[in-house]
Amino acid sequence: MAAAGPAQAAEVSYATKCVPPAASGLDPVNGTTKVEITAPATAKVGDEVDVVWKFTQAASKNPDLIVLPANSVQPSGVLKVAGAQTADIAMVGPRENPAIPKGGAMVLSDMKGKVKLTAAGDVTLTPDAYTINVYETDTKCAPTETVQSSATIKVTAGDTGSPSTSTSPTPTPTDSESATPTPTESDDESESPSSTPSSTPSATDSGQTDFTGKLVQVPYKCVTPIGDKDVTSPIQINATKNGGSYDITVQFKGSVMNSPADLPADSVKPSMEVVLGGSDSGTVHVEGPANTDPITTGDAMTISDMTGTYKPGATGESTLSPGVLTVSALGTTTTCTPTTTMVSLTLDTEEQASGASGSSTTTSGGTSTTGGLANTGAENDGALKALGLVSGTVILAGVAVFTFMPGRRRLR
Repeated sequence: MAAAGPAQAAEVSYATKCVPPAASGLDPVNGTTKVEITAPATAKVGDEVDVVWKFTQAASKNPDLIVLPANSVQPSGVLKVAGAQTADIAMVGPRENPAIPKGGAMVLSDMKGKVKLTAAGDVTLTPDAYTINVYETDTKCAPTETVQSSATIKVTAGDTGSPSTSTSPTPTPTDSESATPTPTESDDESESPSSTPSSTPSATDSGQTDFTGKLVQVPYKCVTPIGDKDVTSPIQINATKNGGSYDITVQFKGSVMNSPADLPADSVKPSMEVVLGGSDSGTVHVEGPANTDPITTGDAMTISDMTGTYKPGATGESTLSPGVLTVSALGTTTTCTPTTTMVSLTLDTEEQASGASGSSTTTSGGTSTTGGLANTGAENDGALKALGLVSGTVILAGVAVFTFMPGRRRLR
């Protein structure tokens, strides 16, 4: 990891349009976002560096609807990497803020992310779209003008010492649009999403056995017990070679939502069909364990790491992409299907007897079949709300246990 050194930051500002949730009835807001981006001034190829996005002014204020209580607002966004390499860095901030009065200035926490440097030369960092989450609802903000790169990392090929760190400003989207912003994440989210270049390792290269996938923002259409919802989640697929097969781990980078109710232990269980592409075809079934501890209302709900076994059915370059996600909770099922294929991991595979290639794949987790995915290009719809939050209402076990409104009041 690149070592941090003395940092300096300069402010960057840019025009921004923020769109509140349709259910709020609020009009879009045009304002000015002011931010600072902090990143190392120099680094070496192979370094993974930390990046910080600090909001100094939001594009709008808290509407005159409700007081936002402390620790109820969470920002997330995308920082564009260009120059010697290109990538998207998923940025997330903790749900930390003072109480914000009606009409008061929005206060957004610093967002953090990581990027692994893969090429020598100048690497620039430029803010892009971002979202604000409040009470599981999203306000989506995007620049309305070309944004200047706000930080540059000079990356050398290799034999230099530890990179020195300096901070250069970067425009960061901020928005206090509606009292209902976006991405859901645990209040003390410790694993900020990192942008890791997609790995295309060979199963035979230098005896490599561990392969790290790229963090991808996957747009989902979810069918919940009370209706449909479009959402987006940051997901990463990693693999460990085990003989001729691979042990697959699918990770959700961040909390899915804050629990809308007290949930007992062993009541929430996720599974997914990982989609194979490239030389191979079919799916790989992965499952995660159910929650081991009870989850209290308002606590972070996360998707546990899901694991399974991939037995290649073809020789060549095979890709792995997040597929259909199923979350079972208290007798209900939510099914989320990606609207576009987002490759997280690429492997050089060797065909194995009874391997995956074909219309279905049987793994230690079960059997699943593939299906076509429509490429709709849906993006920036917020973090995945797997228990079916629609228009402020949560259904568990087929019964409306309470209404999840901006005041977090229980009607019953």
